[in-house]
Amino acid sequence: MWGVTDLLHERRQLTGLAYRLLGSLSDAEDVVQEAYGRWYALTEPQRAAIASPGAWLTTVAGRICLDLLGSARVRRERYVGEWLPEPLSGEVGVSTDPADRVTLDESITMAFLVVLESMTPAERVAFVLHDVFGYPFREVGEVLGRTPAACRQLAGSARRRVRAARSPVPGSGSADVVRAFKLAWEAGDIRRLVGLLDPDATVVADGGGLATALRHPIEGGERVARYAVDLTGRIPAMTLEETTVNGRPGLAAWRDGAVVAVLAFEVAGTSVRRIWAVRNPEKLRRWQAA
Repeated sequence: MWGVTDLLHERRQLTGLAYRLLGSLSDAEDVVQEAYGRWYALTEPQRAAIASPGAWLTTVAGRICLDLLGSARVRRERYVGEWLPEPLSGEVGVSTDPADRVTLDESITMAFLVVLESMTPAERVAFVLHDVFGYPFREVGEVLGRTPAACRQLAGSARRRVRAARSPVPGSGSADVVRAFKLAWEAGDIRRLVGLLDPDATVVADGGGLATALRHPIEGGERVARYAVDLTGRIPAMTLEETTVNGRPGLAAWRDGAVVAVLAFEVAGTSVRRIWAVRNPEKLRRWQAA
């Protein structure tokens, strides 16, 4: 018998799955709600005949996500500026972590989610279900409506994309690097910022047309440093706070008692390689109560 404990565990797992597929926790929660709605719409005998409610819910949620990913690609073509995933202040869908798979911790980082955005919907679903959550290709095929062999090829193609763009695993000092970046930024110390940034560092911002943000990425450590200092000068009331963004050290920018930006970092050694700045207020709603 499927009890309340199973229900809660499965909901967390499904939310984690849908977030990784869609890059939006709000959309992920809607997907899970829809999947459970379909479950409870079944008759008692129909539910009793399902051998694995968890697998059934995963299949339904996966199919809903697949449909949403197709329409999302069209919406993002009309999106103002760069599109970035909704940043998280915590983790979702944490489960077992076999050594031969991409770890669940890594799979919620901003760097990982951005790579997922480069995949086709089918590649993304096959890869996340199999490589991240460990579902066999037979079950992946039920979600995608394809053969296990075809799903294996999709996951393999996605895996090559991930390997090509794979970020270095940050060392224990990554939080120190982000802290040093914060202090140099607050001090307007361009020389120190340049020293902390990789020469090829990149910053990408997402305002969604609802907040002032870069329309295109800025590349080059010195350009990024000068942009950061210039930004501080234009927003003197902004304060920075160290926080965790998608499982990694990051920063939250506050102004007038509200979070106006969340910054995720990719750190390699003692250098910042990438910064993702989310300014779209619709993606920061959860941070206001954090």
